[in-house]
Amino acid sequence: MSIPVPYETTLEVRDACLCLHAQRAARALARRFDEVLRPVGLTNGQFSLLMALNRPEPPPPGPVAALLAMDRTTLAAALRPLERRGLVENRVDPADRRARRLVLTEAGRGLLSEAVPIWRTAHRRLEEETPGLDADLARTMLRALAAPLAAGPDRKAAAAAAPSAP
Repeated sequence: MSIPVPYETTLEVRDACLCLHAQRAARALARRFDEVLRPVGLTNGQFSLLMALNRPEPPPPGPVAALLAMDRTTLAAALRPLERRGLVENRVDPADRRARRLVLTEAGRGLLSEAVPIWRTAHRRLEEETPGLDADLARTMLRALAAPLAAGPDRKAAAAAAPSAP
């Protein structure tokens, strides 16, 4: 027979759980950015993934997965619809035929060119609509929260792939 969890514990979790608060904020932000990116046919996750591939040299999957806090299987699933649309290609690395590189295609770069001004406008509006929010502090705190939680063999790759703070 299980022991019932007191309602006070439910209130404690509701008020104190960092995971719950992060999930709620992430869902609200995801809905907002999904809506604004819909005219260009992207979700917020696809936009972030395409941006993660927008580099001078096509990256291997490991550092991209680490940057986005995904495992490789989740990254592969997220790439498939973008590959079908011709926005991304998963190519053999010419320097090491055993390795892969994720290439943002010309179509992918073009779509990002359309999406970035939409993202900028939405991001600016979000910050204007939340005047009590110190966005730089929020980003710093979220990075601090995520850094020690990064797991797996790609932890160093995530640190190397993450843009350094100005």
